Amino acid sequence: MASEQLKNVIERIKSQPQNPSASVEKRRAAMERIRERVAPDVTCEPVDAGGVPAEWIAAPGAVKDRVILYLHGGGYVIGSINTHRAMIARIARASNARALAIDYRLAPEHPFPAAVDDATHAYKWLLAQGYKPQKIVIAGDSAGGGLTLAALIALRDSGQPLPAGAVPISPWTDLEGTGESVRSRAEKDPMVAQDNLAESAKQYYGAHDPKDPLVSPLHANFRGLPPMLIQVGDAEILLDDATRVAERAKLAGVDVELEVWDDMIHVWHVFAKLLPEGQQAIDKIGKFVIARTS
Repeated sequence: MASEQLKNVIERIKSQPQNPSASVEKRRAAMERIRERVAPDVTCEPVDAGGVPAEWIAAPGAVKDRVILYLHGGGYVIGSINTHRAMIARIARASNARALAIDYRLAPEHPFPAAVDDATHAYKWLLAQGYKPQKIVIAGDSAGGGLTLAALIALRDSGQPLPAGAVPISPWTDLEGTGESVRSRAEKDPMVAQDNLAESAKQYYGAHDPKDPLVSPLHANFRGLPPMLIQVGDAEILLDDATRVAERAKLAGVDVELEVWDDMIHVWHVFAKLLPEGQQAIDKIGKFVIARTS
């Protein structure tokens, strides 16, 4: 049974309804306004990651050569390091790692494949700086979760050494929205609206084929990818995006741990300050990262 705090979180979200007709600029500004401050002991250091704006985020005691390359969510259209910094800091702390968060280019100004290019460039930059693949985990939420998978596929296909693991959180993997949960969970998940999802998808892939595995990793060949921890909430519309990828990756021989959290909404981790299950999920990510990079 979910904690009592979940009800309060859902009420808080519903009290600030999204404006479906708002411009991209207004949606970005609204998300920036509600960002959470990081703990005072967290260090945040801007860096140019091979031409990609990035930031090192770490809590005291982080293992210097253990790195999480983090890809934020926001439908490929909104979101930034700023909007996700507090959640990334919690994941970094739980993992005893340094997180490299990137501001990949956003649609519609920069449609596919800009985000994939930026994510893979940042990973290659880490390798060029001397970080070892076996000490790196790629993680991301929502669109960033799908981008995590797309980056792995692109890196594998280009012959790059792959990281030790990956953590797609509530990943968006099917930009055509064919999963049954898009409809069956629509009334349960206050975080994502089906219409907004469809609009963001079209802004991202434009005239490109949405079935391209780098756009919709659901359609990918997962063979040879590193171990994954996939976390998704049972109440979120992207539930089937996660479960179908987990099933197909397992069939391809990938070591996949799928966690479906009862009653949880899309990327509940972002509410870890208020929601016990958010921190619990982050703690499990930390254990996975430590296990894969030790």
